[in-house]
Amino acid sequence: YKNQHVLVVGGGDSALEAATSIAAEPGTTVTLSYRSGAFSRAKKKNREKVDQAAASGELNLLLSTNVTEFTEETVTIDKGGEKIEIPNDAAIICAGGILPTGFLKETGINVETKHGTA
Repeated sequence: YKNQHVLVVGGGDSALEAATSIAAEPGTTVTLSYRSGAFSRAKKKNREKVDQAAASGELNLLLSTNVTEFTEETVTIDKGGEKIEIPNDAAIICAGGILPTGFLKETGINVETKHGTA
C-alpha cells in the first residue's frame, strides 16, 4: 500500500489493526471509517493506537460515517448528511462475519471471496 490512499471500514480489532499498521508505512494515506461514534468492541490497546495515529496525523479518522459510493479513484462517505469524497486506491472492509457483498457490487467493487488463503 506504499504511496496509496487506503480506506479501512470497520470498528473491530481487525479494522483498527489494519488501519494502524498500514498508516505506519511512509507515504501512505489511511482513512478509517466507522459507522458508530466510538470503538466499543475493540481492545483498549488498539483504540489507543488509533487515537495516537489520528492525533499525529498518520491516520484520518471518520466516526459516525457510512460509505455510500466507490468509483475507480474515489470513495464517498456520508457523515450526518454531509458527503465527503476522498481519493482512494484500495479498500479494506472489516465489516463483521457477513460481508456486505451486494452493497459492494452495487457500488462497483469486484468482490473476490477467498477462504483459507493467506
